[in-house]
Amino acid sequence: MENGKNRKYTEAPIKVLLAKPAIDGHDRGIFVLARAFRDAGMDVIYAGLLPTPEEVVDTAINEDVDVIALSLLNGAHLTAFKNVIDIMNKKGVHDIAVVGGGIIPDEDKPALEKMGITGNFGPGTPLKIIIDHIKKRAREIRKLRENEYR
Repeated sequence: MENGKNRKYTEAPIKVLLAKPAIDGHDRGIFVLARAFRDAGMDVIYAGLLPTPEEVVDTAINEDVDVIALSLLNGAHLTAFKNVIDIMNKKGVHDIAVVGGGIIPDEDKPALEKMGITGNFGPGTPLKIIIDHIKKRAREIRKLRENEYR
């Protein structure tokens, strides 16, 4: 994959894509996250309402993001988040981190972690915790990219 060849990752702001990849029109929380990420110095892209998992992955690739932040409040996280991961794997995309959030029962979190989706934050999680997690995942991905492209 060509992701990263033209960008100095250690110097550029973290680039994060916010997406709700299923039928979920509750967007207030994602706008709060977008502003918090922006205020933390990140470049933020919002996929809009109702993107398909394919659109999420294509946008992430085309925009050269470090992290995809998925959010769902409708209970479809195990299916919709998995679809994003499956498409990423099919396209050979292994250098974009995926973080989850929304209404996610504790019993579903291990399955999401096993897929590679970390965080899985719920309502009321302090923004600093989410931001710190995004930064950590972005650092991990940038280190992976640096090693791949040497």
